[in-house]
Amino acid sequence: MAFNPLNWILGFFSLDIGIDLGTANTLVFVRGKGIVINEPSWVTVDRKTRRPIAVGEEAKEMAGRAPKNITVVRPLRDGVIAEFEITEEMLAYFINKAHEQSIVPLPRPRVVIGVPTGVTEVEKRAVNDAALLAGAREVYLIEEPTASALAVGLPIDKVGGSVIVDIGGGTSEITVFSMGGVVANKSLRLAGDEMDRAVLQYIRTKYNVLIGERAAEQVKIKIGSAFPLPEEKVTSVRGRNLISGLPETLEISSIEIREALSPIMDSIVQAVKETVDEVPAEMIGDVMDAGICMSGGGALIRGLDQRISEDLRIHCWVADDPLTCVARGAGVVLEDIEAYRHHLLQLD
Repeated sequence: MAFNPLNWILGFFSLDIGIDLGTANTLVFVRGKGIVINEPSWVTVDRKTRRPIAVGEEAKEMAGRAPKNITVVRPLRDGVIAEFEITEEMLAYFINKAHEQSIVPLPRPRVVIGVPTGVTEVEKRAVNDAALLAGAREVYLIEEPTASALAVGLPIDKVGGSVIVDIGGGTSEITVFSMGGVVANKSLRLAGDEMDRAVLQYIRTKYNVLIGERAAEQVKIKIGSAFPLPEEKVTSVRGRNLISGLPETLEISSIEIREALSPIMDSIVQAVKETVDEVPAEMIGDVMDAGICMSGGGALIRGLDQRISEDLRIHCWVADDPLTCVARGAGVVLEDIEAYRHHLLQLD
């Protein structure tokens, strides 16, 4: 992008924004303020007019409780836009909400948005156009693992090997960096949402009880694990018995949920192993010294770092505040876009 003096001047006054446009949650970072928004990527829509009624936390609260004339939509699937117009409305809502942090009118913001690795040109263009239509002045795209690595402070521009495992709502991405480039990468459409579905299906199959997606997510958060816990946990969950049709409350253990999540955890660990196997022999020592960093909401699954460490015999550690890494990494880029331009994606 050519230098534009007007944009340079506006940059001093606009409320520049970094966005993690996630399948499960959207986080917004405002330069100088930090994370100001962390809300579910959900929108409620009038079925007839297709006009949004609520966005974010309010919309998610309506899931499973809305009347027939209202539908609850998740406009992103596997980290990319599935419902363009609704995503545009959602972005506009979050950008405007971020601008409410200021007491004076401000110019349209510059926006840095995290996207999954390997997004197609069509998908990149969709995110770019949606942000422009939502009110952005300039839009920059950065791959989510790169943004997470910048937030954590990994030395990805130096000679060596830095590994990050970013597990979001829609995708799990494993990336090895060196000298500002990607040495190896693998992306799976297995992440937080698929874990929720696995919990839901396990309870349905084993107990003939149907629970909602939100209940499954809460069970995962409360007692989900990838490695045996020092003290196993138990939680209760309510649903509908599919045989009697009556409400039922179950006591579920962390051992059962670990069994439900096991196939997904196996796939993630195998993907990490395959990615590390692609690293040149000269870099293996660097990787072993630096270890494997985990980011994203999925990094909070108990024992997943321990499981990876044990299976690969490489130290694995969880980033501080892993859920916000992509948004904070976008914020790092906002501080000096020119310095990080080589990490940004280009539109053809």
